[in-house]
Amino acid sequence: MTAGPLVVLVGPMGSGKSTVGALLAERLGAPYRDTDADIVAAEGREISDIFVEDGEEHFRALERDAVARAVAEHEGVLALGGGAVLDAGTRALLAGLPVAYLSMNVEEAVRRVGLNTARPLLAVNPRRQWRELMEARRHLYTEVARVVVATDDRTPEEVAAAVLSALEIEKDA
Repeated sequence: MTAGPLVVLVGPMGSGKSTVGALLAERLGAPYRDTDADIVAAEGREISDIFVEDGEEHFRALERDAVARAVAEHEGVLALGGGAVLDAGTRALLAGLPVAYLSMNVEEAVRRVGLNTARPLLAVNPRRQWRELMEARRHLYTEVARVVVATDDRTPEEVAAAVLSALEIEKDA
């Protein structure tokens, strides 16, 4: 039985989970894992293709399984897909873990990802869709998080340092 992840990152698409997660893993001398990357590797296709070809419900089932596997197996830094917190079972798995919610406002989302249509849930009226997604998810991110770290106007290095500080994790952990 493993001790579980050192850090779990949650937050909306474009909040920097993958970039900050890799930096945290490097600083902690720990492995990095991204459940979206796990799904892409297992399925042999991009998440947007899974959404289009099989639907969101199928993707969410894959995501739920990927998160459960990663939480059980991984002892490093773990980044979850933006919608992973929608599942009650996933939220229960995260209870008691060192979860950091990387938050950002819509202006920052536009600056970072341009709210482009490569994001399947943002294909029509991306700004409005992003706001609606955040209204539906913000309380779930907050529910599972031990700490909230704002990413607006911060470099990935600054966000990584803030996560370590907020979770009170020593860099030599």
